Amino acid sequence: MARTGMRLSATSEALTSDQIRGFWAAWAGWTLDGMDSFIFALVLAPALTELLPKSGMASSSTHVALAASVLFAVFLVGWGMSFVWGPIADRFGRTRTLVASVLVYAIFTGAAAFAQDVWQLGFFRFLSGIGIGGEWALAGAYVAESWPESRRKMGAGYLQTGYYVGFFLAAALNYTVGAAYGWRVMFLCGAVPVLVAFYMLARVREPTRWVVQKNNTITPLRQLFSARYGRRTLVNGALVTVSIIGLWAGAVYEPSAIIVLAKQSGHSAADAARLASFGTGLLSIGTCLGCLILPVLAERYGRRPVHAVYFLGMAVTIWLSFGWAFYLADGLGLFIGLLFLLGVFGGNFAMYSLWLPEQYPTAIRATAFSVVTSVGRFIGAAINFVIGAGVAGYGSIGMPVALTALAFVLGIALIPWSVETRGAPLPS
Repeated sequence: MARTGMRLSATSEALTSDQIRGFWAAWAGWTLDGMDSFIFALVLAPALTELLPKSGMASSSTHVALAASVLFAVFLVGWGMSFVWGPIADRFGRTRTLVASVLVYAIFTGAAAFAQDVWQLGFFRFLSGIGIGGEWALAGAYVAESWPESRRKMGAGYLQTGYYVGFFLAAALNYTVGAAYGWRVMFLCGAVPVLVAFYMLARVREPTRWVVQKNNTITPLRQLFSARYGRRTLVNGALVTVSIIGLWAGAVYEPSAIIVLAKQSGHSAADAARLASFGTGLLSIGTCLGCLILPVLAERYGRRPVHAVYFLGMAVTIWLSFGWAFYLADGLGLFIGLLFLLGVFGGNFAMYSLWLPEQYPTAIRATAFSVVTSVGRFIGAAINFVIGAGVAGYGSIGMPVALTALAFVLGIALIPWSVETRGAPLPS
C-alpha cells in the first residue's frame, strides 16, 4: 500500500482555481475559528478578574479557575449544539452553511467584548461555540468533496493546520494587542471572520460531488444510527471525545499553567502573559507539524495504527508536562519545551478530517461529521466541570489536567473497533 500512496502523490492532479480558492477560504475560516476559540483561554485571567466582582463573586485565583472551567463547559455545550449545521449542509449545500457558521461565531465572539458580567460573557461564548463547532465539519466535508482523490488526503492535513495557525495568531495578538489594549479588544479582533464569510459567499462554489449526489429524501440522522453505520458512528464519537478531552485539558489550561510557573519564577504579570503567548505559539507550531505528517503516515501504515501512536504520544506528553514538569522547582523552561511535543501529537485531530469523510456517503457526510464531533463536546463539557472541581480541590492546575492522559489510554483500547479505510476512495 505504501507504493500505491507514493504513486498517487507522484501523479497528483493539478488543482483548479476554484478548488484552490475554495480551500483557502475554508482554511481561513478554520484558522480564524481556532483564533476565536483560543482567545478566551489567553484572556481568561484578566477578563474574569474584572467581571467576577461585577457578578457578585470574589476574583481570587480559585474562583477564576472555577469560573473558567464553567465557561469552558458552556462554550463546549455550544460547540456540541453545532450538530444542527450538518443536516442543513447535507440539504442546502456546504458553502452557504459554512458562511452561516462563520458569521455566527464571528458576531458573537466580537459581542463578548461588551460583556458586563460573567453571565453575559457565558451567553456570548455559548452562541459563538455553536458557530465555531460547525466550521470543522463543514470545512472538512467541503475539502474532501472538492479536491481530487489524489490530493484529498493531504488536503485534510493542510486544512487542519489552520486551526492551530489560529492559536498562533491568538497568541501573537495577545502578545501585542492584548498586552497593550486589554481583553475586550482581543474579542473585537475575533469579529474579523465576518469578512471571510462574505468572500466565501461571493467566490466559492459548491463541490460538484455534492451537487450531483445530494438527496433531499434521505433522513441523515436516522441513517447514522442504522445497522450499517451505527457502530462506526458510536466508535468515532468516542474517539473524538478522547481527543477533545485532551485538547481542552492540555491546550486550554496551558496558558494559565505557564502564568503560574512564570510568577513563581519571579516574572512580572506582563512577562508571564508574554511567556504564555510564546508557549502557545510553540504548541501551535508543533501541532501544525503533526497535522502535516499525519496523512503521510496514515496512508503508509493505516489510519488505526497511526491514530494509536498519536494517542499514546498525547498520554505521555500530557503526563510529563502537567504531572511532572509543572511541579519541578525550575520547571518553567521544561514545561514550555514539552508543549512542542504535546502539539505534535495534538495533530491527531487531522485524522478526523481525513478519516470521517471516508466512512460515510455524500448524502449524510456533513451530518455524520458534525454529529460525531459534537458528541465529544458535550462530554468534554462535563469533564471541564470535573477538572475545575479538581483544580479547586487540589489547589493546583497540574495534576487534575495530567489525569486526562488516562482518556487516551481508553482511546487506544477503542481503536481496534474502528473502520480501517486506507486505500479506499471517498464514497459517493
